[in-house]
Amino acid sequence: MIIHHQKITIIRQRRPVKKEDINLKLQWLGQSLGLFGQRDKDKSCYRIFVLLLKNSKNNKALTSDQIASKTNLSRGTVVHHLNRLIKSGIVVHNKNKYILRVSSLESLVEEIKKDMDRTLADLKQVARKIDMQL
Repeated sequence: MIIHHQKITIIRQRRPVKKEDINLKLQWLGQSLGLFGQRDKDKSCYRIFVLLLKNSKNNKALTSDQIASKTNLSRGTVVHHLNRLIKSGIVVHNKNKYILRVSSLESLVEEIKKDMDRTLADLKQVARKIDMQL
């Protein structure tokens, strides 16, 4: 998998109070990763994310038509959200099918952490060179 540009957004926010509510936890996790914003009023991106998560556990990729059918969303809406999830590095597109990058949320967080660490290391190296040139 080659990722040319990846946008990682981390939003620090308070954890949900109801610890047993899995939907609140999933929404908090997705919002913390910048996946679900204020504009996602019908929770379409959230629904796509949950569907991909469930299917990724079985290593099952889905087409955009399958996702649209299972979430009762238009294909255009699905493709819009899939493109955002691909840009974030969370979803992989291969042979007209989509799947989460990894099969568990814990692994996903670890992969995002590695991506951020690599990006920060690159920034630090360039900053050091710029500091030396000034």
